[in-house]
Amino acid sequence: MDAQNQEVAALVQKMAGLHAAISKLPSLSPSPEVNALFTDLVMACVPASPVDVAKLGPEAQAMREELIRLCSTAEGHLEAHYADMLAAFDNPLDHLGLFPYFSNYINLSKLENDLLVRYVPDIAPTRVAFVGSGPLPFSSLVLATNHLPNTLFDNFDRCAAANDRARKLFRADEDLGARMAFHTADVATLKEELGAYDVVFLAALVGMAAEEKAKVIAHLGAHMADGAALVVRSAHGARGFLYPIVDPEDVWRGGFDVLAVCHPEDEVINSVIVARKVDARTAAARRDGLADSRGILPVVGPPSKFYVMEAGALEKAEEFAANKELSVVLV
Repeated sequence: MDAQNQEVAALVQKMAGLHAAISKLPSLSPSPEVNALFTDLVMACVPASPVDVAKLGPEAQAMREELIRLCSTAEGHLEAHYADMLAAFDNPLDHLGLFPYFSNYINLSKLENDLLVRYVPDIAPTRVAFVGSGPLPFSSLVLATNHLPNTLFDNFDRCAAANDRARKLFRADEDLGARMAFHTADVATLKEELGAYDVVFLAALVGMAAEEKAKVIAHLGAHMADGAALVVRSAHGARGFLYPIVDPEDVWRGGFDVLAVCHPEDEVINSVIVARKVDARTAAARRDGLADSRGILPVVGPPSKFYVMEAGALEKAEEFAANKELSVVLV
């Protein structure tokens, strides 16, 4: 076995051990044991890896899919826990730094905005949809504060309790409260509404199985306005054990031109795909198999250098705090 195959085998073995340990936990709510195991999991997945999860055997694939579901459940519990914690303050937005991964949202949202500015420069979004916003809609918050200060955000989540928690975070900020709306809905039920948005963001955990994700993207392609932008969060390499990997070909077949695919190699875990809705006739030809797939994918690097977690994340979080007069405490 060559060195690359040995590295992949060692990674899969590591993932299997962590999956077994996490599966035995009585609860995935935040606790020292839960936090330690998921920290080990993330740290094992962050370094660049030669693994192609699409080529794993059936047993490893099943383990990976279950691990993603466990990550999704744990992430939901973690966000709910911190949403409740923040809601206890008079102004929750003064204490965003209590969430341990807040700086990641700053960097990810900056990456997404930079890619939009570079690859869809003619769109100045007035109305944006975020699908899968959850109880801590930090992506919409950071985009609305740092990058799109005049934009209206419609946040969609299937969980009413998540939306209730999210609304409470903005109760003391008149500007953001007026620009943030929260809707309890499955994306599959949204049709005419989708035509109103200049940009739609699709969260990583909306449609966890590949087939389900492809259906969601095709639904967006059927109802978004021609020329509107789609930002899809994906994963790459070993990070595919944490989040679903989106095939850019599924985005293309769903009725979009894929403009950029970016795979960060820093603390930003998610890859980002930026695409643009084609006209109905072109989309129909692709769905019917009458158009050839694009042979070369536009894989690009991040538009700008990102801050590292230890030193730079504090600087960036403090910059965000200064812009919003927030008191940030990183933990």
